[in-house]
Amino acid sequence: MLPVELALHQQGDEAELLLRVDPDLFWFQGHFPGQPLLPGVAQLDWVIHYGTALLAPGKQFACVDNIKFQQPILPGATLKLTLTWQAEKGLSFRYQLVGEGDLHPASSGKIRLC
Repeated sequence: MLPVELALHQQGDEAELLLRVDPDLFWFQGHFPGQPLLPGVAQLDWVIHYGTALLAPGKQFACVDNIKFQQPILPGATLKLTLTWQAEKGLSFRYQLVGEGDLHPASSGKIRLC
């Protein structure tokens, strides 16, 4: 249920991924009929997946400190996901929609891992 990974750049405690949101992903089924969009729980799932795989191996989800949804993510969208790990502060994330030469905020927040 992961997006298609188009590119990955990692340096130290930060990772940037370019992702394509396949319209056939399970997450779009029933959310919402006739007007599908990527649920917040899917966005968090991907943050946890990539964050623990790339920046904080062995860590597990503890809680959401904050999250802000700014624009819906639609099937077929291309996203830039930026992850920053700070052991004392948690895992910060930012999703941006990739447009024609532009990046538009989609969601951002911080989660705690333990």
